[in-house]
Amino acid sequence: MDNGVNRSVKQVVVLYPVGGVEHVGPMTQLAKVFLDHGYDVTMVLIEPPIKSTDSGAGFSERVAASNPSINFHVLPPIPTPDLATSPKHSFLLLLELMRQYNGELESFLCSIPRARLHSLVIDLFRTHAIDVAAKLGVPVYKFFASGAGTLAVFTQLPALLAGRRTGLKELGDTPLEFLGVPPMPASHLVKPLLEDPEDELCGAMMKILKRNAGTRGVLVNTFESLESRALRALRDSQCVPGQVLPPVYAIEPLIGKAGTDKAWHECLAWLDAQPERSVVFLCWGSKGVLPKQQLEEIAAGLENSGHRFLWVVRTTPAGSDDPKRYWERRGEADLDALLPAGFSERTKDRGLVIKSWAPQVDVLNHPATGAFVTHCGWNSTLEAVAAGVPMLCWPLAAAEQKMNKVFVTDDMGVGMEMEGYREGFITAEEIEAKVRLVLECEEGRKLWERAIELKKEAGEALEDGGLSRAAFLQFLSDVENL
Repeated sequence: MDNGVNRSVKQVVVLYPVGGVEHVGPMTQLAKVFLDHGYDVTMVLIEPPIKSTDSGAGFSERVAASNPSINFHVLPPIPTPDLATSPKHSFLLLLELMRQYNGELESFLCSIPRARLHSLVIDLFRTHAIDVAAKLGVPVYKFFASGAGTLAVFTQLPALLAGRRTGLKELGDTPLEFLGVPPMPASHLVKPLLEDPEDELCGAMMKILKRNAGTRGVLVNTFESLESRALRALRDSQCVPGQVLPPVYAIEPLIGKAGTDKAWHECLAWLDAQPERSVVFLCWGSKGVLPKQQLEEIAAGLENSGHRFLWVVRTTPAGSDDPKRYWERRGEADLDALLPAGFSERTKDRGLVIKSWAPQVDVLNHPATGAFVTHCGWNSTLEAVAAGVPMLCWPLAAAEQKMNKVFVTDDMGVGMEMEGYREGFITAEEIEAKVRLVLECEEGRKLWERAIELKKEAGEALEDGGLSRAAFLQFLSDVENL
């Protein structure tokens, strides 16, 4: 079908992510792919409801400053709810706020000549924007920043919940069967999805996951050989019986490149002085925090292991993990108060503890890095895969991290779990044992070999003629032929 677009003019792709490192980061990498193919790119953002001082604060500004080829447009602000004091869950308030920006988004899209407007690519949580695109006749695509395994589960979950009168929480660790993924413990699903189907937050999430009507396809942040089972399931007509799913394009591993952050952090110079594959890197993402008692266990485990380590420590507002306090300002971690007395002095010759932030892609790609203790966020998982570094999986409660742990250990074969994560506490003994295992033992060597194999496959996917490149070209062709 001809949509009336003049293909002789340079076209603009509009990207519309949710704010935050875990969303804006991958969307920025996607923007670079469009730029490489000759498109102009505008990323549309909204003002964050509350300014924060943690390591993610100012991330969008830093991205904009370092990517002058991408046009960043901030929609005119509208009144925001009081997220910190409202009785409603903050996620529900944010969804309502994002819906209220539809008018501003429509005005912005209308400011671009239709002959130039190629498509609107939205974040998973921007499904309300589908209505705007439909009204204007603009092709709209979802960008799924997590992996195909998570997408496969999310796609099949509404049908599973439709037949239940109670939530999945009561099933505990009972494995659930989904096409394309290993058996998934019910407890490992995204937390709001475990609640009673009548719960307002669960219902809102279900509406987002079911919203495929009006979208032309889904761009997924993965590559074919990494998640072939899940991708086959998403293309299977029986994935959701009675429903035709939009096309799925496995277009990348969309991650930053090593070598871009070296001026930012002294830890890279410290790594330069360490032997090859000798350092365990510990980091729980841009929002991951652990209580003081757990930090003390980590310190003891690292000290007793005798191995070198690079450890990122972050802190919560007033030590609280209450979701309402997520928006409060955070100070830097007070290492003297959080870590055991004398720990830094005793381990100064083989360890480095840093506050809040490290250039993770550069650290993972450094020859000295031998293992990665990770929260299993998808960005971190892909960065480790692309760098060829085996993972010690320590998922926290947020998002799809526990699901990713299953994919990393059971499907990809590049990680092992820190078993205490199920109880929310990991002992010094397990930390010591797992660090030794991955850096000293035969099992660790096998993980390393598998990680190197996947690193090679990730690189091949992005080469000319590679499957990720081919998938992106197919996507462009499909838009052309609408």
